[in-house]
Formats: sequence, C-alpha cells, structure tokens
Amino acid sequence: PKDFRAAIVIIQHVDEHMAQGMADWLAQQCVLPVRVAEEGDRPTRGVALLAKTSDHLIFKASDRLGYTAEPRDYVYRPSVDAFFQSVIRWWEGDVVGVLLTGMGRDGALGLKALRDQGRYTIAQDQDSSAVYGMPKAAAALGAAVDILPIQRIAARLISTLGVRV
Repeated sequence: PKDFRAAIVIIQHVDEHMAQGMADWLAQQCVLPVRVAEEGDRPTRGVALLAKTSDHLIFKASDRLGYTAEPRDYVYRPSVDAFFQSVIRWWEGDVVGVLLTGMGRDGALGLKALRDQGRYTIAQDQDSSAVYGMPKAAAALGAAVDILPIQRIAARLISTLGVRV
C-alpha cells in the first residue's frame, strides 16, 4: 500500500546492466517508488531500493547503504548474506527478513542469524518457488519463522508492520 511504513531493500542476483531495467519494471508493478540504490543512500519508509552492481549492497553505517567488493569469495553477487550480516551489525530499527525463490544457498545463513537475533523472518514455500534453492536452504537451517506462499508474503508484511490497507 501507499502508506507502507517500512523501507524495502532488494538484493537480487542480477547483472548490473539489468538492474535499472528491473527497477523500472518493478516500479511499474508497484504503488511504491522503486529505484536502484546509490552509494550513501538511506533506507526510506515507503521506498524500495534495488542493489545495482555485482558488488555487495550493505549497511556501511547505521543509516547509510553502500557497495563493497568484500567478501570477494562469495559466489553470489550481490549477496543476500552479506546484506543481512550488515543489517545485524548496523541497523537499529525493526527488521523483517524475507528470502524468496532462487538457486543456491545465499541468504540462508544471514536469515538464520537474523532469526537468532530475534528478528522476524520469512522464506517462500516450495510450491510457489520457481527454484526452491535459497528458501529450501533457509528452511533446512530453521532460519524462517514462517514459510509462506508468495501470494501471502505481502499481506503478512503489512499485518506485521501494522500498515492499514
């Protein structure tokens, strides 16, 4: 909804040349503004920021995002795990971690770390996943408080964050 009271950060394994097109497409599908994240951006309530490079989008301070090549050995770039670890280190506000369909295990360890910290976490279920790799890895670790079909995740975020529709 237009009055969504949370900032959204999207870490998608997408080629940096495709990130702007993906942000534009998402903006056409959503009532919220969607744009690529720039160095120094602040997460803003009601705005979705999309990682735009093959470097990792992370929190570099408690209120600032930025890009880093480290850790260099992470196969998936940008890495959801790198982002979630930075959330744990820097973000002082409420957090809901969501891990959607995708190949590999990226995001599973970070989601588990968020859950272990007492944060609310969601993984997409197998039936609604195009590729049940990342959410499956999270489920196997017990990283998700809830495992939901994609059609129910937005409603759960809205109810969890207290947004009126």
